[in-house]
Amino acid sequence: MSATEDCLFCRLVAGQIPATVVTETDTTLAFRDISPAAPTHVLVIPKQHFENMAEIVTRQPQVMSDVMATAIEVVQRESLEEQGYRLVANTGEGGGQTVYHAHLHVLGGRGLGWPPG
Repeated sequence: MSATEDCLFCRLVAGQIPATVVTETDTTLAFRDISPAAPTHVLVIPKQHFENMAEIVTRQPQVMSDVMATAIEVVQRESLEEQGYRLVANTGEGGGQTVYHAHLHVLGGRGLGWPPG
């Protein structure tokens, strides 16, 4: 099995795994996290496989822009602008990344405090 065939999010994009989709574009997919850390917890992923956000910026900067635009669309759809929200990209094991397909967490719906964790 190739890296993308074995990737949870690539399989989700391919329709092999169900998801509660919030919005979708030609290059991105936004769906609800199955283990939410906040009342609103949506993951935004590029449909193309990248291991992390730095790889997107290096290889396909326009896709990074698409991921951010989709995240802001989620913020607007979920009415998070007034209360506030957090966008999080975990990178590497030490940064808390558990799925090695680039993704951005959109969190909101309650006070999130600082520092996170």
